[in-house]
Amino acid sequence: MFDLTDLEAIVTARATSGDASSYTAKLAARGLPKATQKLGEEAVETVIASLTEDDAALTGEAADLLYHLLVVLHLRGVPLSAVMSELERRTAQTGLAEKAARAPER
Repeated sequence: MFDLTDLEAIVTARATSGDASSYTAKLAARGLPKATQKLGEEAVETVIASLTEDDAALTGEAADLLYHLLVVLHLRGVPLSAVMSELERRTAQTGLAEKAARAPER
């Protein structure tokens, strides 16, 4: 089954390939500002699709969003495993329990 780890490996390989026919290579070559702009655009398109379009459109936009997020993570040098570890940490307890364990605000 294809998962985000597979996509991360593809993004990494293509971003560093120098292949002129690769969208990922071109996007990576344009740098972090362009990649983050595209990520933001895809986030907005995903929100719009979730509110106004059918499930197929939302699925496509969600795929675009995940892809562009992985490109940005790659460019920043943040591995997907770090994101997954953070999610695991956050799900170790309920949000309410985690909030209650924080130091009181002054």
